[in-house]
Amino acid sequence: MNNEIIRLFPDIDNVELAYLQQATAQFDDKQLSLFASIYRSKRKEPQLILLTCLLGLVGFAGIHRLLTGQVGLGIIYFLTGGLCLIGTIVDMLNHKTLALKYNEKMMEETLRRIY
Repeated sequence: MNNEIIRLFPDIDNVELAYLQQATAQFDDKQLSLFASIYRSKRKEPQLILLTCLLGLVGFAGIHRLLTGQVGLGIIYFLTGGLCLIGTIVDMLNHKTLALKYNEKMMEETLRRIY
């Protein structure tokens, strides 16, 4: 278990931590530091996704989808009121999964930049 990853990302959940440890196992300290600075700037917190889902309940539906790079769905949510609030409620329940999928995509993009 890489304690440096835990020190650099103390607030992530276990699933994301395991994925990070596996992806950065071969990194030296310099590569790990570079990776952490780039990834931290792109990463979205699950709480941010949840808060923007809650905004969807009061009329600004789709912001959470825009934040996760799903522009088409964000526009559809905005125009349909979060798919009549059903989509927004489902996304509120699945906010951690939405954040994890986005973060995994950003992790892979960051790894491509490092290599």
